[in-house]
Amino acid sequence: MDDFDLTANDRAILRVLQQDSRLSNAQLAERVGMSASACWRRVRMLEEAGVIAGYGAIVDPDRAGLEFHAIVHVRLVRHDRDAVKRVMTDLAARPEVVECYATTGQSDYHLRVLCADMAAYRRFLDDFLFRQPAIESAQTNVVLEEIKRRGVVPV
Repeated sequence: MDDFDLTANDRAILRVLQQDSRLSNAQLAERVGMSASACWRRVRMLEEAGVIAGYGAIVDPDRAGLEFHAIVHVRLVRHDRDAVKRVMTDLAARPEVVECYATTGQSDYHLRVLCADMAAYRRFLDDFLFRQPAIESAQTNVVLEEIKRRGVVPV
């Protein structure tokens, strides 16, 4: 379903669910101006098409004890398929890495890393990141203030 066309009702459903995914189907239907049965069918269709990728709680990292936030720019020394695959697999498995993007430009990857404190981040670097044979360098930008944490997809 790569060519899934969103209707106006689909977009309304997505906007409301991004604000509060705990609404009952009846509440959701009322907010978007649809019948409950039609709303339920559209939500199921959006889920099956992969437009709705999942549901979950939004956790405040600071209140959860993860007060060290960094953006880490990683450059690889090797770009052969096996080295890249291993780095991607290893990064994806680390709980400190909450986001990882392969990009163009000077860095190969940009990571959003959350840790309890600077000491935990040092352990992440020393015990994991710097032990990756394909990683040439990692530049850390410490996040001083979050201006916008949770982005909503503008549907």
